[in-house]
Amino acid sequence: MPRARIGLWLSLTLRSTRSLCRAGFMEGQPQGPPNPAGMENGTEPCGEERASEAQETTVTEGAAKIAFPSANEVFYNPVQEFNRDLTCAVITEFARIQLGAKGIQIKVPGEKDVQKVVVDLSEQEEEKAELKKGANLAPGDQPRTAAVGEICEEGLRVLEGLAASGLRSIRFAREVPGLQSVVANDASARAVDLMCRNVQLNAVAHLVHPRQADARMLMYQHQRASERFDVIDLDPYGSPAPFLDAAVQAVSEGGLLCVTCTDMAVLAGNSGETCYSKYGAMALKSRACHEMALRIVLHSLDLRANCYQRFVVPLLSVSADFYVRVFVRVFTGQAKVKASASKQALVFQCVGCGTFHLQRLGKASGASGGRVKFSAACGPPNSPECEHCGQRHQLGGPLWAEPIHDLDFVGRVLQAVSANPGRFHTSERIQGVLSVITEELPDVPLYYTLDQLSSTIRCSTPSLLQLR
Repeated sequence: MPRARIGLWLSLTLRSTRSLCRAGFMEGQPQGPPNPAGMENGTEPCGEERASEAQETTVTEGAAKIAFPSANEVFYNPVQEFNRDLTCAVITEFARIQLGAKGIQIKVPGEKDVQKVVVDLSEQEEEKAELKKGANLAPGDQPRTAAVGEICEEGLRVLEGLAASGLRSIRFAREVPGLQSVVANDASARAVDLMCRNVQLNAVAHLVHPRQADARMLMYQHQRASERFDVIDLDPYGSPAPFLDAAVQAVSEGGLLCVTCTDMAVLAGNSGETCYSKYGAMALKSRACHEMALRIVLHSLDLRANCYQRFVVPLLSVSADFYVRVFVRVFTGQAKVKASASKQALVFQCVGCGTFHLQRLGKASGASGGRVKFSAACGPPNSPECEHCGQRHQLGGPLWAEPIHDLDFVGRVLQAVSANPGRFHTSERIQGVLSVITEELPDVPLYYTLDQLSSTIRCSTPSLLQLR
């Protein structure tokens, strides 16, 4: 035992002496900059400045370049690029319609070059005639134009209520012509600081104005007709239900309201009671659950607009990836609001074979003198048991039972994207989605699937080509 204690004492003494010698040697050495090779190998501690630079992330999407403080931030979602591209295309066509009524032509990057090639090949004489005609016009008679990145005094006033990094607003400023201003709002001070930095980075401070406020309060403050926004874009994390009441009041007459819903589990029928609390409708599980989700959102928008003698007219409704996206115009009119009840319907869906029937909430019928008479609808449209399998029915809705697209507007967007495919990174997908929409039946809500029908009647499923 004494020998063991002596050995332990000697070991500790030698170790302490070795440490003191190393410390004295280091004190005598000059303190120079850290070794870069050692830092790269991870043997030297990194400074705070270098760590912050390493965490800097830059994302380029469309014509916008966005800087993020860290690669792990949740501000940017690359899956939503299709959503942002489609929104830019829709707002561009909306601006073309709105400004065209004021005699202002918009200039979209890439469109003029594409059209010029077509003209040079087949319509050279007509081009010369147009040039001569334009040369003869007086300076005051020249057509007014609105270009991308320029302030248009009679242009659209845009609000992005939940802007986060400001990517969408900056893309509007750099890609959509005919804008007067873009308000990029967020309740987070950190997000607003990031927006200000990205606005300066993209040189769009003359168009994009960051704001820090609660989106609902900001929209409530713009209820007056002269202060309303021409375009309101809502793309929240989850449900937009808390913002819809303010949005339908803050959008101008005939203005565009763009709404994204990512709570698809609720809208697709997994939690009907939650869907009712948010959107005022019961969602049912079915093969057509995504279309039902779109119609529930449209019903909720129209219901909230009706409280203020306003109503919605859908332009485009899309279900993609993990979300649904609707584009509607909002108008004011007491007589039109009376017809809203006849645009909503309940759904009776069989729990066995999936057969469904729609029951309108109201009835609109013609009266003498060209007037329209509104009354309660009669029902139900089916017996308590399903006529095909004898099972009971579930009750869902109310939901929007009118067309969910404006096919003329969809055709305009499709034509513009097809003529200028290099404008968006997801142009091919936009063309595919809009082409399918143009083939849909406009006046037939919901649908059946071929495999579901084949399973019900117990037969082999034919190909879609044979069915068509």
